[in-house]
Amino acid sequence: MTHDNTRRLLLGATLGAASAPLWAAVDHTGGDPLGSMQWPGLRKQYLGDAPMRFSSAVVVSGPVFADDAMNVPLLVDARGLGNTGGGVARIQVVVDRNPVREVLTFEPLKALPMLAFRIRLEQASPVRALVQTRDGAWHVGSTWVQAAGGGCTVPGATRADGSWSRTLNQVQARFFNNVLEGSRRLRVRVMHPMDTGLVAGIPAFYIEQLQLVDGAGAPWWRLALHEPVSENPLITFELPPQNGNGFRLLGRDNNGNRIDAEVGA
Repeated sequence: MTHDNTRRLLLGATLGAASAPLWAAVDHTGGDPLGSMQWPGLRKQYLGDAPMRFSSAVVVSGPVFADDAMNVPLLVDARGLGNTGGGVARIQVVVDRNPVREVLTFEPLKALPMLAFRIRLEQASPVRALVQTRDGAWHVGSTWVQAAGGGCTVPGATRADGSWSRTLNQVQARFFNNVLEGSRRLRVRVMHPMDTGLVAGIPAFYIEQLQLVDGAGAPWWRLALHEPVSENPLITFELPPQNGNGFRLLGRDNNGNRIDAEVGA
């Protein structure tokens, strides 16, 4: 081997050794604490260039493993941001690896910035709560849920047996006093098949909007729902202790069917 060839080999080895740590240091997940390769695209889609940070003040709780991928229970609690940026303006829940990523958007208004609900999960995935405070900043909480999968591509029970048409948009709602210190719990169920549109021959059919209004017509919270919310949505809210009068639950689905039901205070 000539002297020049030896020199080139040594130089190449030196450059390779020097560049390896730099390559290894590149984070293709955009700093995601769960290491999801989908996060950078998801952030661009939903947050754009708005300021954001991953925050322990946003708690997302779910099962370690979802036994029923069509009914995965989740709790989102952003009360830790009550004194940050003017308080919580909205909570947006998304799933990295679902075929339909967006689950719901919650505007607490007069309610506490927390809610519990169930979703469909197509495969194991990070589940995110993107919380925007009134100053425009975003605070992101996440959890990882393992699942056998298929929750978005299988028809629900009421669709399979045809019973959905007899109960469509019927509402059950109940308040529970003093369940959490300083709040009242409201649990709402609306009967609806919540079809994802991913089952052959069954188009997307789901509740799009819900809101709770008092007797004066003032909204206490607003909720936009999407296809991954589970069949016959069961959603739990926390309200402040003061009483309102003549509460009603109003909403509609994507076919224009109306929801209008009295909710006793």
